[in-house]
Amino acid sequence: MAKILDGKWVREEILKECLPRVAKFRETYGRAPGLAVILAGENPASEIYVRNKVATCQELGIHSEKYTPPGTVSNAELLALIAELNRRPEIDGILVQMPLPKQVDSRAALEAVAPEKDVDGFHPFNTGRLAAGAPGPRPCTPAGVMELLRRYEIPIEGRRAVIVGRSDIVGKPMALLLLHQHATVTICHSRTRELAGECARADILVAAIGRPAFLGAGFIRPGAVVIDVGINRLTDRAQVESVFTGNQKKLAAFEKSGSVIVGDVHPGAAEEAGAYTPVPGGVGLLTVAMLMVNTIEAAERRMAGA
Repeated sequence: MAKILDGKWVREEILKECLPRVAKFRETYGRAPGLAVILAGENPASEIYVRNKVATCQELGIHSEKYTPPGTVSNAELLALIAELNRRPEIDGILVQMPLPKQVDSRAALEAVAPEKDVDGFHPFNTGRLAAGAPGPRPCTPAGVMELLRRYEIPIEGRRAVIVGRSDIVGKPMALLLLHQHATVTICHSRTRELAGECARADILVAAIGRPAFLGAGFIRPGAVVIDVGINRLTDRAQVESVFTGNQKKLAAFEKSGSVIVGDVHPGAAEEAGAYTPVPGGVGLLTVAMLMVNTIEAAERRMAGA
C-alpha cells in the first residue's frame, strides 16, 4: 500500500520551528518580523489564501498588514504602494497576491518589490540566485515540496525526477531545487511527446500541470514518489462521477457542497505509487508555511545587514 505523505504534519513541524525564531528576533530587535500583503480587486480564491496567510502570521506572532486596493487600481497606483512598502523599515516582506486586475502589469508589480523583501522568490534577482544555487528566498510551493521530501527522508541524489509543468511559480524552480540536490531532472509539459512514458520513468514525479486527474495509472512507475501540486475544483457531476467512481465519500461531499477538490493525479493512479501526497492535505498546506519561513529569513537577513 502506498504511503501517504502528510502535508499537515510537515506544516506543523515547520511552524513549530518558526516560533522560537520569531521570539528571538523580537527579543533582539524589539519588534516582530513584518509582512505586507497586497490583495487587489475581488477574487474569492485569493481572499481565502490571504486570510490563511494573515491568520498564520497571527499564530506565529509575525506582524502583518493587508492592503486591498480596488479592482480599478491603476498600474501607477499599485507601483506607488509597493514603493512605499519598500521604504518602510519595519516591513521585511512584501507579497503581491496573484492574479492582479487585468489593467495592472503583473510582471512590473513583481519586479517593483525590493529583492530583499521578495518573500515569494519571484523577482528576477532572486530567480538568478536560485539558478546559481546562491542563498535567497525560494518560491514557496517548490520549497515546501523540498521540505516534505527532506522530512520524510526520501532520497533525491541520483534519482530520476520528472516534473510535469513549466510555470515560473512551480515547475521551473522545482526543477532547479531538485537539480541542486543532484537529481537527474526532466521537465515535461502539455506539448511533450509520449508524456506518459516520460512520467513512468520517474523515481520522483511532480505533477503541476493544472489539469484535474490528468495523470493516470499509466503515468506512474510502481513504487515511485508522487508529489501532486494540483488543486482543481470539480463542479460538473459527470466529471466527478468519472474521477471518483465508487468513492461514496467523495460523491456524498459533492452532493452536499456542489464541488470537490482533486489534484493533477487521478486518485486511482496514486495506488501505484510507493508514496504520494493527498489532495487536499498535501502540498497545498506547505505554501503558507514556507511563506512564513521566507518572511522570518528576510527579516533576519535585513537586520543582520546580509
